[in-house]
Amino acid sequence: MKVVYNWLKDFIDVTATPDDLASRLALSGTNIGGVEKGPHGAVIDAEVSSNRPDCLSHYGIAREIGAVYKLPLKAVPQAKLPESPAAKVGDAVRVDVQSPELCGRFTARVIRGVKIASSPTWLRERLEASGVASISNVVDATNYVMLELGQPTHAYDYDKIRDQRIVVRTSRGGEKIRTLDGVERTIDAGICVIADGDGARGVGIGGIMGGADTEISFSTKNILIEAAWFEPIAVRRGARNLRLHTEASTRFGRGGDPEIAEIASRRVAELVLQLAGGELLASVVDVYPGKRTSKKIRVTRAELLRVMGADVPDREVESALSALGFAPVRVDQNRGADGSLLAAWECTQPSWRAEVEREIDLIEEIARIYGLDKFPPRFPVARQGAARLEHYDAQTRVRERLIGLGYQEILTIPHVDEARDALFRAADATPARMANPLSEEAGVLRSTGLVTMAAALEWNLNHGQRNVRLFEIGRQYRLNGSSPVETRVLTIGATGDAREKNLYDSARAYSLADLKGDIDSLGELAGGFQWGAHKASANGWAHAARAGQVSLSSDAIGTAAQLARRVADRLKLRQDVFLAEIVVDPVYAAIEELKDSRRYEPLPRFPAVERDFSLLLSDGTSFDAVKKAIDSLKIAEVVSVDAGDLYRGKNVPAGKYSLMVRVVFQRREATLTDAQTSDFSSRIVAALEKEVGAQLRAS
Repeated sequence: MKVVYNWLKDFIDVTATPDDLASRLALSGTNIGGVEKGPHGAVIDAEVSSNRPDCLSHYGIAREIGAVYKLPLKAVPQAKLPESPAAKVGDAVRVDVQSPELCGRFTARVIRGVKIASSPTWLRERLEASGVASISNVVDATNYVMLELGQPTHAYDYDKIRDQRIVVRTSRGGEKIRTLDGVERTIDAGICVIADGDGARGVGIGGIMGGADTEISFSTKNILIEAAWFEPIAVRRGARNLRLHTEASTRFGRGGDPEIAEIASRRVAELVLQLAGGELLASVVDVYPGKRTSKKIRVTRAELLRVMGADVPDREVESALSALGFAPVRVDQNRGADGSLLAAWECTQPSWRAEVEREIDLIEEIARIYGLDKFPPRFPVARQGAARLEHYDAQTRVRERLIGLGYQEILTIPHVDEARDALFRAADATPARMANPLSEEAGVLRSTGLVTMAAALEWNLNHGQRNVRLFEIGRQYRLNGSSPVETRVLTIGATGDAREKNLYDSARAYSLADLKGDIDSLGELAGGFQWGAHKASANGWAHAARAGQVSLSSDAIGTAAQLARRVADRLKLRQDVFLAEIVVDPVYAAIEELKDSRRYEPLPRFPAVERDFSLLLSDGTSFDAVKKAIDSLKIAEVVSVDAGDLYRGKNVPAGKYSLMVRVVFQRREATLTDAQTSDFSSRIVAALEKEVGAQLRAS
């Protein structure tokens, strides 16, 4: 909304400079985009929020200025019109509102014998400064009143209206109307249509745009002036469906003032008579099925103190509310006492502030006019004790471990494209579709965190970041029948080099082994993960040969894999990408259980003894089998069993490999003797020969 500074002076005697005015309006809650200096003076660009349609006019902004600066607001001009005593408008036009749920008020005036011409300079300059093009004196008069009072009006060529009858009805699906912009539009069912005659022909779209069939032209002699009020939700829905957003739909769609319709009609008639001449028929046709009763709202000092944490003097409360049109009346028993804690005011909701319905709304009005800067910054009194979120400590440990491994945390929006979601979604998962999506590319909630992680990697690669490691702790959303199910998951994504080239090492590409190692490091917090074969599906996202299933206590909790080439090509990823997703609630529970069961012991006083066993093993024999064979002996003095070295090649028979296993022995009560250590070693060698077919290599 462009506010012409000099135009404001028609309604309020403001002396502040435009820059000071803009600053004070911004502090009181009206966002200001800037102040432009043009040939017609200063123009303030006010970015009016959707809940303040009353500020989409110069008169509404003047009301705000009057409240802020404590200046009297001039009344809306209502000149006495020179009406024709010989003819009444009721005899010249009939109005039939068949859909009162869409049109709550419709007024009509008729002026005969007008002369269509160009507008005078003063009118063209004000419209131009407001960003509206001048068309003709009659059309300019309707636009002028819209900018002045905030009420859109429309002028019809009276002689083109069939049977001199206006019908306001609900659209029939598929009917066509050629609007003032020359476009023939197909109207969906449920939109308000202004028709004429028997109601068959649409001559306008209620609250959005008039029709070309009754357009004002330079041959027009008689006009009908419409000033109406249309239901906001219906106007917003119609403008969205038609993709036709106008100055009128902006105002009606936010909820205008139904009481000002007749005043605006009178103002348009006054300007038309002044600019184009003619004879105004007596009276006005005013069909008002949607008249509302004024709502009473009570505000108390006790609630003001509770919400704002500081007091506002009585005179400031009453001044602010009175200037904004709420007409406060003191109703408590201590009406004569200033500053009483029991003070209460009963206010009347003005017709132009339909969004103010509760006490908290009035407190907001008082605070912003009084000045938010006058309230000391302080936290509200806590009503309950502070407590950490569930699994806070466990989540912090997971986050710190991943950051320590070189990953960066991200946070993504869970609204995704259904086709992309299907690339990663399990075959048995039902997506959670949104009833009112933000866009066509955000129609479902992600059924897996992999879809947003892949998108994050794609974005980084497209912006030149080749080496990326990311993680996200979020949720996946699915339907179980008709019941929604949210699951907390950890999603990990990586691509590029695991190690960049430096002075001592060559570059090494990130691989599935790196991902597995990082996940195992994470699993140490929960007592260790187990790995198994991933069950690949025909349309799965995971590479068939480079994937693994992650388990905790024998329960599958996730998958880690390289992204399948089919999916990578679809996303235009030109390098290998590795992804993993793990359900985190079991992990958190295991971390907390492990923490609770952890016991600390002092370091042993007696030294440990290490023994290395160089074994010949058959290909296919794993270190895990070797370790299990040693553990089966249940030798209490065995502290650790580790693989030290693996060798295949010269002096090793075909089908065999050499594995060096290091076993550490230690006793807390005394130093181990050579005899004891030799006994333990002999038992270990015998067990390995029997259980895994190992042979002890000669030293």
